[in-house]
Amino acid sequence: MPRFHCSVPLTAGASLALPPGAARHVQVLRMQPGDTLTLFDGAGGEYAATVERMGRSEVAVTVGDHTPVEREAARAVHLAVGMPANERMDWLVEKATELGVTSIQPLATAHGVLRLSGERAEKKRAHWEAIAVAACEQCGRNRVPVIHPVQSFAGWLGSAAAADTAATRLVLSLADGTRAVTAVAAETPTAQPALVLSGPEGGLSATEEQDAIARGFAPATLGARVLRAETAALAALVSLVGA
Repeated sequence: MPRFHCSVPLTAGASLALPPGAARHVQVLRMQPGDTLTLFDGAGGEYAATVERMGRSEVAVTVGDHTPVEREAARAVHLAVGMPANERMDWLVEKATELGVTSIQPLATAHGVLRLSGERAEKKRAHWEAIAVAACEQCGRNRVPVIHPVQSFAGWLGSAAAADTAATRLVLSLADGTRAVTAVAAETPTAQPALVLSGPEGGLSATEEQDAIARGFAPATLGARVLRAETAALAALVSLVGA
């Protein structure tokens, strides 16, 4: 059954016009009045709905019963990533959403190729948020991960988010003697959230890695192979999310 995200709060029994993106998708699918679909607003659970009216650019639906189903990962995992360039960040957001990430913090780092600020950065954030919404529609999640505004590495490292002592904080590292992410996952309860810091192409600079360690991030490894920036973040996520 088609699933669509609604940016407005949903209530059983309400009639409403679908957001433009969802309405276009319904029209592309050639759905007709009486056809059924699933809606979610990100607040938890999902709603059955029925197409009530099809206009040239508007689709009206009647919202049915709420089902309190959740498909979230066992552990809340937050990714702070040095932004990889071009479509690789898009791919990372999409796949991380499917795998169950709770939030993504895009970072401007010393070795990063992608440089964003001001209006361009906000447009990119909105673009990544739309990718996350589409991934939730596809994979069955009813809670959309938070895509935070782009921050500089130094600015973020000094923020409250990076200093959250309730989370297991890891920085992906190629240094010898670091512990495996899988070992950390096995030793920490799934009720404890995790915050993973991962670099862009070329990784974090030596200064950035040392600054993160000084702020309480434990260096962690994904093994002997050197992974691409987007692959490394996703591999750490898979190791930590649980079922």
